[in-house]
Amino acid sequence: MSTPRTGRPTTADPIATLRRRSSEKWVAYPSEVLPMFVAETDFPLAPAIRAALIEAVEIGDTGYVDSHDRGAAAAFAAYAADTWGWAADPDRMRCTTDVSVVIVEALRRLIEPGDGVVVTPPVYPPFFDFIPEAGGRVVEVPLRDDGREFSLDLIGIDAALADGARAVLLCNPHNPVGTVHSRETLIELARIVAAHDGVVVSDEIHAPLTHHATIFTPYLSVSDAAREHGITAESGSKAFNLAGLKCAMFATASDRMTQVMRSMPEEVTVRTGLFGVIATRAGFDDSRGWLDDTVTAIEDNVAVLEQQLATKLPQVVLRRPAASYLAWLDMTALGWGDDPADHALRHAKVALVRGLDFGEPGRGFARMNIGCAPETIVEAVDRLASVR
Repeated sequence: MSTPRTGRPTTADPIATLRRRSSEKWVAYPSEVLPMFVAETDFPLAPAIRAALIEAVEIGDTGYVDSHDRGAAAAFAAYAADTWGWAADPDRMRCTTDVSVVIVEALRRLIEPGDGVVVTPPVYPPFFDFIPEAGGRVVEVPLRDDGREFSLDLIGIDAALADGARAVLLCNPHNPVGTVHSRETLIELARIVAAHDGVVVSDEIHAPLTHHATIFTPYLSVSDAAREHGITAESGSKAFNLAGLKCAMFATASDRMTQVMRSMPEEVTVRTGLFGVIATRAGFDDSRGWLDDTVTAIEDNVAVLEQQLATKLPQVVLRRPAASYLAWLDMTALGWGDDPADHALRHAKVALVRGLDFGEPGRGFARMNIGCAPETIVEAVDRLASVR
């Protein structure tokens, strides 16, 4: 189902407004540094979210979350049905603070201490910390790279599970490369995991930011096997820039995994931010047109970055992402060493995320956040190109 656009193009807030923010992106570095690192966007809040939060403040709705409230889950489930054709059941979902808690609390109940958990670098850096926090052991199976696109190494994952790994921590869409794994790939992954009696925890936080030419497939929608052994982490925090409000969701689709979710202490839900629940509901229920316009703005920014690099920094390789506002830059040819983000910060005053944080395949790479004004991208490339 397509969502009508608002007719109001999404544009970033003015830099003077952005610098009034107290979030990490705007306080971590001095004002002369262009912050393009952490995954926050520079866009204003969706009007419906802003209105819902203002109303909550005006009436003093600042108390505890009702652990039985399914409003955010129902809003997400309706969005998932309309957008992806996935009939998620709100009664098989549960709120918590953020995706990291979904991953850690799910793994704690799905693995035994010391069990191997497969990750697929280059991948979201906290994955390497979540697994030991949950009692597991990191098993790396890097993405396949054929020079055109990145994909899961299904043969490698099969071998890792055969060698004793218990779980796969999936990132879909994949941060930082922007790959949206195909339905066929996920069906095969589910078959492999089921053959080894394993489990999957899938981080799908960037899914609502899938670009228009690509189809996102929720892991729990692909097969009975996936539903039997999978738990997914869902959230509006990246789509609507709500990370500080603290709301994400466990999603399950089988009696087995629903029971795992329901076995968690009530405090896992009670710690959710009430503003996060309010904003998530307003986002998925009332801000779909805004989100569609935002994805268009991000796609336009990718084109701006491609053009700027081709003109001013042709040594830097960017493969067009299929989701989100993160650009994975191969900066090896610049000769800035294993950590070009450090060189960019020191010499160009542009803050990127260092590629090595995503694992060994990130050597010579950096991640750039382009959820910003096009002019910011132009300035960033100008600064980087000025470095000799």
